[in-house]
Amino acid sequence: MTRTKVHPRVLLGDGKRTKSRSTGRVRKPFRFRPGTVALRDIKKYQKSTELLIRKIPFQRLVREIVHNLKDKDYRFQSTALLALQEAAEAFLVNMFDQCNDIAIHGKRVTVMRKDIQLWKRLHDFSDL
Repeated sequence: MTRTKVHPRVLLGDGKRTKSRSTGRVRKPFRFRPGTVALRDIKKYQKSTELLIRKIPFQRLVREIVHNLKDKDYRFQSTALLALQEAAEAFLVNMFDQCNDIAIHGKRVTVMRKDIQLWKRLHDFSDL
């Protein structure tokens, strides 16, 4: 029979730090450096083609907007809603990409409200 190693750690308090029984030393949990997880997520989403907005909430939003405009319930084909969602996500990704370029031009790495406002002025989206 083989022996297995027993880890002499116990969880203390909130469960975020561990304490070794033998030395009494408190260890911090492992954390990635700032930006590492963000870059990993960016690479993951750039490789994938799935929709980023959930389908049902987007469908409810479209139905609510149409109902507010026409005060009547319309029926939609599922493929029409899917095409509308694809177009909306492509528009948003393009907009944030251009807003990111504006922020970089301003020697910043964070997209701010003023970047989106400048983008709207440049593209004549004054009513959005």
